[in-house]
Amino acid sequence: MFEVKDEIILRGLKENNLKNIDLNIPKGKIIVFTGLSGSGKSSVVFDTLATESRRLMILNYPHYVRYQMPRYERPQADLMQNLSPVVVVEQRPLGGNSRSTVGTYMDIDPLIRLLFSRIGKPSIGSATEFSSHSSFGRCPECSGFGEVVAPDLNKIIDFDKSLRDYAVRFKPLSPSGWQGNWMMTCGLFDPDIPIKDYPEEKRHLLLYGPRAGEKVNAPFHTKHGPQKHDWDGLLPRFTRLYINRDITKLKGVTQDDVLAVSTHSLCPTCQGSGLNPKVLECRIDGLNIAEYDQLELTELLKELGNIKDSMGEAIAHQAIPHIKQLVEMGLGYLSLSRKMGTLSGGEAQRVKIARHLGSSLNNITYIFDEPSAGLHPEEVDMLIQMLKSLKEQHNTVIIIEHDLSVIKAADEIIEMGPGAGVDGGEVVYQGKLAELKESPTAALLNHKLNINKNPRNSNDYFTIIRASNHNLKNINVTIPKNVLVSICGVSGSGKSSLMMEAFSESYPETIMVGQRSIGISSRSTLATYMGIMDDIRSIFSKETGQPAGLFSFNSLGACPVCKGKGVITPDVAFADPVTIECEACDGTRYSDEALSYRYQGKNIIEILQLTIDQAMNYFKIPKIIKRVNTLKEVGLEYLTLGQTTSSLSGGETQRLKLASHLQKEGQIYLLDEPSLGLHTKDNGKLLDVFQNLVNKGNSVIIIEHNLDFIAASDWVIELGSGGGKQGGKIIFEGTPEEMLYAETLTAKWLKDGFKNPD
Repeated sequence: MFEVKDEIILRGLKENNLKNIDLNIPKGKIIVFTGLSGSGKSSVVFDTLATESRRLMILNYPHYVRYQMPRYERPQADLMQNLSPVVVVEQRPLGGNSRSTVGTYMDIDPLIRLLFSRIGKPSIGSATEFSSHSSFGRCPECSGFGEVVAPDLNKIIDFDKSLRDYAVRFKPLSPSGWQGNWMMTCGLFDPDIPIKDYPEEKRHLLLYGPRAGEKVNAPFHTKHGPQKHDWDGLLPRFTRLYINRDITKLKGVTQDDVLAVSTHSLCPTCQGSGLNPKVLECRIDGLNIAEYDQLELTELLKELGNIKDSMGEAIAHQAIPHIKQLVEMGLGYLSLSRKMGTLSGGEAQRVKIARHLGSSLNNITYIFDEPSAGLHPEEVDMLIQMLKSLKEQHNTVIIIEHDLSVIKAADEIIEMGPGAGVDGGEVVYQGKLAELKESPTAALLNHKLNINKNPRNSNDYFTIIRASNHNLKNINVTIPKNVLVSICGVSGSGKSSLMMEAFSESYPETIMVGQRSIGISSRSTLATYMGIMDDIRSIFSKETGQPAGLFSFNSLGACPVCKGKGVITPDVAFADPVTIECEACDGTRYSDEALSYRYQGKNIIEILQLTIDQAMNYFKIPKIIKRVNTLKEVGLEYLTLGQTTSSLSGGETQRLKLASHLQKEGQIYLLDEPSLGLHTKDNGKLLDVFQNLVNKGNSVIIIEHNLDFIAASDWVIELGSGGGKQGGKIIFEGTPEEMLYAETLTAKWLKDGFKNPD
């Protein structure tokens, strides 16, 4: 009898670089999409399958509701059938403001607040009163932030300089900003004499504002003439604008900028909880809500299990499954109060995954974008078990992945390729793992680690003394100079605390490449991100005598119809959005006038269509050649200068970020998980870049889980033995070859990869 297969049917897929491909994806299985970075994996999974599923789900709502929801354009495909509702766990870093914690991100905090409002003694009131966001609940001293931040006068002001010479070191209040310009032109302060030479009264007015009860007018000059404005004092203004508000919402200034010119200490009133002392008097079994939030999750589970009150028990039973998800993901050492911004990459990845688990719904398609990113090999094993449990609950699990352990756990593999960019976009292979042959991934399935048996020697060292950042246990470390060093250990063991904080504090000249994503947009290109677009525009300007802005689609050179976007999105009211290529500029974004000028036979758009390889031979200017060569070194030679950063894959974005940092001249390079998002085949190119840097006399230190990088290093330092309280100690220092004889978690997997490629 004919068997009907339950599968997702996709025909004629054409998004981005996809070449009119057809796919049948079986449901109820673990499907892994693999292939080189930029081969088309995300174009199938995210830009087609996930987008169409979301679009169809939204169509179930009435028009007036739909208008308030995200709107998705139908992907470029001939047919998309049998799609299920999707849950997407993307590779993007966790967002959240400075108050975001594990408890708020996982939606556990509201349940704990409800618990205290119902059974806590003495009774306080509603659940909202237990929040540092509420007017009653927040600490009156620190406004709910848990820290007292105050401007540091000597960091903000250089008393030996005048206002015009940037006596104010904080950029938004310096002459480069309107506020600094206002100080110089309001007539109250002489902008050309050093602040130390101001009379006492005038200096007090500048720094602290008028005395109590007084007002001083400082006219603000506009094109309509002077406008009345009260002068409030530089420090009160700094406190009001940059301390007593959520800085993460501001543009042009970061929290780091503010903290660099401030002092910050634990709030003595609330002891860092951000809560009103009256709220902290309410307790359950002797613990207040701040103490609940500071318990390790394993301890919190025990406390919730001990609640006997019937109402409290009902509330606790709603919180327990969410907490168990985190514990089962190996995060039992975290607390609800742990700030999201302080989590390591691996910890953040698992919290993100845990948030999407525990649903009673089935027949869902779960889509994961490199779930192994930032995870130690020991933790990848835990991840695989979680993916299998999702499948057993009658769900389809689709994963974009480069990690060989996850690939081997798949029921079916779909490899995209054969190359990247214009050389990708085809299905190279679909089927079982055992039959995978003759492809980039097949060549790596029997990959054996190449242990560095001839490491470089060093007679000079970096030293870190009594490091105690976060969970570090007052450790002393010596790191050899002018060699390739790997810092490894499970997530939360203290790697980032040691290197990104303690090390960078001791060696501030270090060029650091963290895990923050690059700013991506449809108006940012490879050329603008690498800082060579200004040079290209200058070449055209010099050659043609026209203003440089004419050769920018964000300025004078923009197509007058689409305003430099290259596409038009007509207003279609309640219908699905539609994007149409601009007919006036044929999608080039430039005006006819801009395209009429040429340099060495090419107009601006023809230059932006050059691949990195072609640009190496076209340009003669050393600065451009050097920066373009950096892109080639990290394996992006197939991309064009004009490719938008928003169209890059995760692996391509990672390498672009590395290229932008590696072009800087320095002697110490510190990189946090540079292999994120890279296919194993791309690792060799990146390793060559690092080895070349070391050969030129630089020190390269990488925080890594990837065993290929650890095996190729000259020196390895492992932290552990676990995460959180169980971490923060040095458990191994030595060469990769010496690590083969150690008894640590990383050593276990290094031995496994060296001896047993299967």
